[in-house]
Amino acid sequence: MDSPSSTGGDSTRITTRSSIVESFRGCGLSGIRIDKEDLRRRILIPEYLRLAMRDAIESKDPNAGERRVGSGNDEAPVAPMVVFVNSRSGGRYGPILKGRLQELMGEEQVFDLSSVKPPEFVQYGLACLEKLAGLGDQCAKETREKLRVVVAGGDGTVGWVLGSLAELYKQNREPVPPTGIIPLGTGNDLSRSFGWGGSFPFAWRSAVKRSLHKSVTGRVCRLDSWHVLVSMPAGEHVELPLSMKHTEEGMLDQVVNIAVSGMDAQVAYGFHHLRDEKPYLAHGPIANKLIYSGYSCTQGWFFTPCMSDPSLSVRAIVALNLHNYGSGRNPWGNLKPDYLEKKGFVEAHADDGLLEIFGLKHGWHASFVMVELISAKHIAQASAIRLEIRGGEWKQAYMQADGEPWKQTMNKEYSTFVEIKRVPFQSLVINGE
Repeated sequence: MDSPSSTGGDSTRITTRSSIVESFRGCGLSGIRIDKEDLRRRILIPEYLRLAMRDAIESKDPNAGERRVGSGNDEAPVAPMVVFVNSRSGGRYGPILKGRLQELMGEEQVFDLSSVKPPEFVQYGLACLEKLAGLGDQCAKETREKLRVVVAGGDGTVGWVLGSLAELYKQNREPVPPTGIIPLGTGNDLSRSFGWGGSFPFAWRSAVKRSLHKSVTGRVCRLDSWHVLVSMPAGEHVELPLSMKHTEEGMLDQVVNIAVSGMDAQVAYGFHHLRDEKPYLAHGPIANKLIYSGYSCTQGWFFTPCMSDPSLSVRAIVALNLHNYGSGRNPWGNLKPDYLEKKGFVEAHADDGLLEIFGLKHGWHASFVMVELISAKHIAQASAIRLEIRGGEWKQAYMQADGEPWKQTMNKEYSTFVEIKRVPFQSLVINGE
């Protein structure tokens, strides 16, 4: 029987790359020299605007920056830029990277997520620029219009920033700044999908300059965004990831890549907690992947064919918005046209308004999928999903959105509902190729 995946020579099949190869690619060894001072001129925001934004964020008042006045001759740079750094990502190299970034631009343009959250920057920092522009400050107006954002972190961090920037659409505060990526996470599937690579090389200081240069010159692409709403019985308590928030309807998150329920999310949850409890183990992406793989072997996933009810068809359900999953794998596969027609599917793209929904049966099945010997169990393509979860023998389920896992309690008498719907606007991501 023919495989549903395309294997022809002209296939666009995504191949797995090692972290070493990705590191060399991230260095951008193309013979192009990036001049530090020229780059600085292109991204450095005038000092009075940097200080105005800092004052607004620290005081949580967008009007606090009005006392900062320019010389009257200030000009907005070609590509004014701010950077968010997740100091917990990248094997705890975030602080080192933060220092390097501050050498290349104004210190006030680099935000550590442990002290400045993306919603605070949108609510106070950007609003400060808008207030100054409204008072007739042309430099502030052009800086706001040209602004670009870079995120140094994993997929969850990038999704958090993109979700925060999306609030600008809702508040009619466009334009929305496009976002570049410095990959510091373990999987970095979002980063891979837009040409930023799967890991970041810390051995070359010039790699930071190249990443900023790409963020200045790269073309802007569109990416579908999705709301994940979890509605659960009254009285239930869940420890939420940072990117999620409580609403009257339930728990709400905006994701750009994946939502997972099942044993794969359980492994992610265990790995995250182990990394937080023993940070000395997480000293780099390769070490993280080894720990992740080892942890998955301890969870019994590879024994589920023997231990579980054979009537269960899948042990993990994944709703995927990108080609990349699990550190650059393509579990949906590049499907042949006749298979697409037979199943009623269309070719998958990150901006097509559809999620690819597939299942993983058990550890062995997932292993063959991840090395791309076979495709995952195709379930559907959809623009909206509603899952109903109810407890029984199991009292809790594990879930994950954009790499951020949580433990979801389940009630035997009342259902928990997980709804995923596309939001009416798209995120803007800079292509790093």
